[in-house]
Amino acid sequence: MLETLISNPVYGYFFIFFARVADVSLDVFRLLMLTRGYALPAAAIGFIEVAIFVVALGSVLYGGLTDPLKVIAYAGGFATGNLVGVYIEEKMALGYVVVHVFPVKPRCDELAALLREGSFGVTKIPGEGRSGPRDVLIVTTRRKYLGSLINILNQVVPETFFSVSDIRSIRGGIFPRRRP
Repeated sequence: MLETLISNPVYGYFFIFFARVADVSLDVFRLLMLTRGYALPAAAIGFIEVAIFVVALGSVLYGGLTDPLKVIAYAGGFATGNLVGVYIEEKMALGYVVVHVFPVKPRCDELAALLREGSFGVTKIPGEGRSGPRDVLIVTTRRKYLGSLINILNQVVPETFFSVSDIRSIRGGIFPRRRP
């Protein structure tokens, strides 16, 4: 079947392109899973990824490198696969993030209360910035709830500074199964 696809140049180009998109998308997703501590699923994805890679590369090399369009399809699939892999990973939103929020002092308690009403766990700690004392809110949440958290921030204090960091692993804490 593979020879039939590759014997027709147009089908061959599409096959190479889409095989490479699949391979690289899986690679991006696998690497992001590894950095978040999901080793076993990443290994399974890696097996499929490499199988697709070998077939795609073999398709490019079949008959020699005399057809530059095969190389273009291969490179285009690589570039597109990176974008698709990141998009898939963002939509799945696996893992946890920690958000450090630096609201203006008069709005800090109101913001903390609203976040708690939204089922977010909030830790408030005193800090000191360039302008003097300031409270820092620390919120750890699942990545899939980050948009909801940012919406609350934008409603109360749209100009507030915050930073978001990925978390490799967590232990303890209060994490509701579903947000209201």
